[in-house]
Amino acid sequence: MIGLLLLLLSGVDPTAGVTHSLKYFYTGSSGIPNFPEFVVVGLVDDVQMFRYDSNTKKAEPKQDWMSRVTEDDPTYWMSETGACVGKQKSFRDSIEIAKQRFNQSGGVHILQSMYGCEWDDETGDVQGHYQDGYDGEEFLVLDQKMESWIAPKQEAVITRLKWDHDRYLMQMQKNYFTQICPEWGKKYVNYGRSSLMRTERLSVSLLQKTSSSPVSCHATGFYPNRAEMFWRKDGEEIHEGVDKGEILPNHDGTFQMTVHLRLPSDSSEDWTKYECVFQLSGDNNDIVNELDKGRVRSNGPKPNDMIIPIFVTLVALAAAAVVVAVVVGVVLLYKKEILPYKNNKNRSPSPDSQDSMKQMLPKTE
Repeated sequence: MIGLLLLLLSGVDPTAGVTHSLKYFYTGSSGIPNFPEFVVVGLVDDVQMFRYDSNTKKAEPKQDWMSRVTEDDPTYWMSETGACVGKQKSFRDSIEIAKQRFNQSGGVHILQSMYGCEWDDETGDVQGHYQDGYDGEEFLVLDQKMESWIAPKQEAVITRLKWDHDRYLMQMQKNYFTQICPEWGKKYVNYGRSSLMRTERLSVSLLQKTSSSPVSCHATGFYPNRAEMFWRKDGEEIHEGVDKGEILPNHDGTFQMTVHLRLPSDSSEDWTKYECVFQLSGDNNDIVNELDKGRVRSNGPKPNDMIIPIFVTLVALAAAAVVVAVVVGVVLLYKKEILPYKNNKNRSPSPDSQDSMKQMLPKTE
């Protein structure tokens, strides 16, 4: 459930062939039965590689290749576990601070934060991002270029003012996003290179429910999820009459996507003028399917590889509805020491090793 939520919240530019990312999500909650009070998740290239929750009280790898991190730091997982355990209490306290800020008492409340970086192996460009929120609404957003904070909510102004006036903190953040985050991200990518850098080809089908329905170009079984698909007419990409769906996960770790085309009502229209183009990141060979009426599958059951993942996704979303109804954006009240590397540059950039948020979010008088 958490993995699905993170996949839906996260995003990578699908056209960037050499872009990698390192992201962290951590969530504190109250008033939600049968759900961990505190959860930390780390992703590299949108693949979950690290997890901690307050039920297990243990930081552990989610990919086999992440076990290699102990080659560089034998105490890595022990340190991460200790940091997460300590962070759990600060999240509990921060929820109480947030409730005071918003004049709330009981009920369901969620604090969540997302931060990380993307870097381009070819150009060396690095982009950092950081977002906080509370109960589904943005609380604070870092404007990295302006080196300042944006407070969408009045209740966040007191925190924004404090953070904006802490130039040392801002310098630490800049160092983290431009140096430490991509440095460790590259290390993780190297650990999982054989998996993360793999490309898997796919099957592409042309589907149409009825003769008057849009024609759907459906691609499934591809990896990674950085992909693009569009319709062309006479060799030119078109947007009118095109409805592009989201990239969705399959049960086997690959992905699927669909682009619909509403054809003109003119029966004399030459279908062969249209073609569906699929482009996979890291693969220079586009897959082009000409719109031939004889190849369009119509008035039949959808293929299993399309139905099953969609069904699984809907079931998972329904199960998570109690949680994600509150979490629309990326949420949390963050503490003063955002960077986990202030005193030890060799440690992981995991958010769980940061200091108490209580220092960053003083209680209102």
